[in-house]
Formats: sequence, C-alpha cells, structure tokens
Amino acid sequence: MLEDDFGREVSGVRVSLTDRCNFDCVYCHNEGLGDTRGPMDPQDDEMTADEVVRFLEVAREFDVEKVKFTGGEPMLRQDLEEIIRRTPDEMEVSLTTNGTFLPGRAPDLVEAGLERVNVSQDALDPEAFAEVTQSGAYDKVIEGVHAAVDAGLTPVKLNMVVFEHTAGYVEEMVEHVAENVGLQLQLIQYMPELTGKPEWNIDIQRVHDWLADIADEVETREMHDRRRYWVGGTASDESSGMVEIVDPVENPRFCANCHRVRVTHEGYLKGCLNRNDDLRSMGEMTRDEIRETFRETVANRVPYYGEYMVQGDDGEWEINDEYVGNVEA
Repeated sequence: MLEDDFGREVSGVRVSLTDRCNFDCVYCHNEGLGDTRGPMDPQDDEMTADEVVRFLEVAREFDVEKVKFTGGEPMLRQDLEEIIRRTPDEMEVSLTTNGTFLPGRAPDLVEAGLERVNVSQDALDPEAFAEVTQSGAYDKVIEGVHAAVDAGLTPVKLNMVVFEHTAGYVEEMVEHVAENVGLQLQLIQYMPELTGKPEWNIDIQRVHDWLADIADEVETREMHDRRRYWVGGTASDESSGMVEIVDPVENPRFCANCHRVRVTHEGYLKGCLNRNDDLRSMGEMTRDEIRETFRETVANRVPYYGEYMVQGDDGEWEINDEYVGNVEA
C-alpha cells in the first residue's frame, strides 16, 4: 500500500464516473472541480468502463481496499452495473447517488457487487428539497431509499449538506433516521471555499453540541476522527439512529486521517478534494501510465488543505503561496 510523505496510507479511491447530473443542487462543487457539469447525454471525455476497470485493477496492485463511485450522478452511466461487476473482488464497492434511479436498479447493483450506498437527501419537505436540488424528484428519491433498503444495502446512509438553506431541517432528519431502521444520517459541513457563497455558512460546532446533548451514546471513529451520535438507543441497539458529521473545514485532524485519492470523470488523479492545481492525467491509461501517475499523486499530497487554502482580505479563498513554497522546499 502506498504511503504519502506524511505517513498516510492510500487505502481507498473515489472515482467520478460522470459530471452529468439530473439535479442542480445549489451547493454543488462537483467533487471539488466547481460546477463544470455538461449536457445530460453521454460525453466523449468520460472514462470508458474498460478504463475505469483498468485503473481499479492497478489500484488494487497497490493494495487499495475500497472504491466509491460518484458523479455527477453515477447512475446516469448505463454501464454502472458492468463496472461494479468487473471491479476487483477484493475491493469494497460503494456508491454516492441522488437516489432517483435506484428504483428498479438496486437489486441489479447488489447482484453486481455493490455493498453500500449514500443517498443525497437534504430535507424531508418536498418544497424545501426542490429549492435546494432545483428538482421535483422528492418522491423518486424517497422511493429510491426504500428500494436500497429492500435490496439489502443497509444501513443506507443519507447525505445532508448543512448550510443556511437546510439547517432548520436537521432535527427532523435526525428524528427520521432514529425512527426508521436501516437508515443512518451523514451531516456534511458546507464548504464555502468551493461554492463561492460564504454567507450560506453556519457554525457546524453548534450541531455537534446539540447532538451531544440529545445522543444516548457518542463514539469517535478512527477515520477522520469523526464523531458518531446514537439517538434513540445505543450502538448495540439495531433500532437506534446513527448520525455522523463530516467536518473537514479548518480541521487538520480530518486531513491527517485522509486515506483517499480521487479520480475525475476525465481520468485525472487528484490527491485532495480541495486542490485542482495538481490534477494529473493518466494519459492513454495504459497500466504503466496509471501506475506512474498514481505514485506521483500520492507523493504530492499535502498534509492539511486548511493551510494550503487561505481566505484573503476580500473574503475570497486563494492558494497560500508561502505554504506551498515551504512544502516544496
């Protein structure tokens, strides 16, 4: 397993299969690339199934244990089941989706080898959901969550980005997962430096404090030093609800426990969600090119993006040249 200069082994990869999406979420940063989504039709710049599988086979040579398929909306890829089926058997396979295509396809995905799924769901109110996602697909998403549970993809983890538009719905979402067996909730800190709307930010620590007050049990995961809050019971109680907060902003412990490399839909590797200056092409995606690019990407990872990106006097986020210079030195 490859290890970067800061002692972090790369045990997982996050592979974007497309930048197309049938939603237009107001907070979308498209895997850190910005809102670059193109037309809904398949694009020539997307990695083919053969290229994705070839990359995963090489990643497995470096003992990578997990892959998460993302987008855009990865289920717009009609060959998704094929890609999952051809993923090396030793790799755990998960998927992040908006859920609208899970009805009818969830059983086939499980049969192909999908083990876990995250479904984006930012509110339980259809109008609020439509405001955030710019879609009228609320009922389809709910149906998709049920389809995932029925197909055995439990626990299904609901992703909710917490910012000005959604903060008022957090309590209802927590109650929802506490009352529904098979669901968990992942509250994701809003990242203003990627979306350009700092005025939408809220203090995520307030959410931590509130959950700590109502939780029956609190535990800390080794990965990213994340806290898990169990509501309506303890971790050993299958009927209790688990809520986890993903809070990378200004959190060096989060970055210190990052073991992922990301792959864009065009076949570029990036060592950090928040960096796009170090995108590395895998060229024609021969195995040798993939190996070389993977090694280079791991070697170039920075220890903490919070020092790499700083906020200027005008409020805009920019690269900290002094920090980059120190790292390169």
